[in-house]
Amino acid sequence: MTPEQYCQDKTAKSGSSFYYSFLFLPKTKRLAITALYAFCREVDDIADSEMDNKIKLVKLEWWRSEIESLFTGKANHPVSHALEPAIKTFGLKKEYFLEIIDGMEMDLNEVRFANFEELNLYCYRVAGVVGLLSATIFGYKDPQTLEYAKKLGLALQLTNIIRDVHEDSLRNRLYLPLDELEKFGVTEQQIFNRDNSDEFHQLMLFHAERAHQCYRDAYKTLPKQDRYDQKTGIIMAAIYENTLNEMEDDQLQVLKHKVMIPPLRKIIIALKTLFKEWWFYRKYKTA
Repeated sequence: MTPEQYCQDKTAKSGSSFYYSFLFLPKTKRLAITALYAFCREVDDIADSEMDNKIKLVKLEWWRSEIESLFTGKANHPVSHALEPAIKTFGLKKEYFLEIIDGMEMDLNEVRFANFEELNLYCYRVAGVVGLLSATIFGYKDPQTLEYAKKLGLALQLTNIIRDVHEDSLRNRLYLPLDELEKFGVTEQQIFNRDNSDEFHQLMLFHAERAHQCYRDAYKTLPKQDRYDQKTGIIMAAIYENTLNEMEDDQLQVLKHKVMIPPLRKIIIALKTLFKEWWFYRKYKTA
């Protein structure tokens, strides 16, 4: 199996919405973004595994060493080999890969965030940095596009947090800021006990609106001249925001079940978004 095939399998088997947005990229960019996503899956799988935390720390430290080796031309892992041409072609920065690992390490112990500022740092490391790397692969002319990428990463991660509240609680992880729980009169124990109270519903409404605002902020920040090159990220956002809308239509019953959009519908959303962005690009170029 080639490094490219390894990354393709890793990405396809994840069932992630990201996979469907990659399908419309030219080959060089598609291979690069698939390798990046496979790297994210490798380190995320370590953080989410049932292994002892000491073993997880050793494995994450190995990946730090592997990133150092990758950037000195001595890669060992199939994902690293797949990343080599991406790093050379797109000038991807080493510190961003190390920051992602730092973010995964934050997941190892009891996960709690005192306030949104602390949560924002976590989101930047595990999603905002991925957005920066992705935007670089997709291509941009205006540096403001990188600000868009960070904001979009935050929006996507906040959507994940809402969707996975119960699943995360089973791992003793609570990503909802503690000061906001207190503000809405919700306790950690209520969440761990799946107590779907009115107070919890109001808390989720608050977080859903914050996520929507982050999507709006991201779109507003994206320069028009870079919008078509960034269409893959916009496709991701469309799928994720549809997931958020589905959760709201379901009255944000995230403690009862996990809302998932079927693969066929993801493809339809991706195609509709692609056509919409192509139409916008045509109008922009002829204006």
